Amino acid sequence: MTDNGSRPRTPGAGNRSRLVRSGEDFDIIIGFLAFWALVLLVVTVWMEVTAQSALGWALGLLATLLALYGMVRLRRKLPARR
Repeated sequence: MTDNGSRPRTPGAGNRSRLVRSGEDFDIIIGFLAFWALVLLVVTVWMEVTAQSALGWALGLLATLLALYGMVRLRRKLPARR
């Protein structure tokens, strides 16, 4: 008997597509973090200019930038997008 009429799978074909998709997922997360880093930068600058407390916003910006840096470093290990 065959595998319910399905065609045979090429070994390793699923792993390659999974790696490419994983790289695309990282790109989406990097874009999301970059957007929020920009928003937090604008809010932090605005809070400083208007002489309000900006410590919490600045710490949030720092955490976002560190996460962005870590994601970019992890992304470099994955294959390039096509």
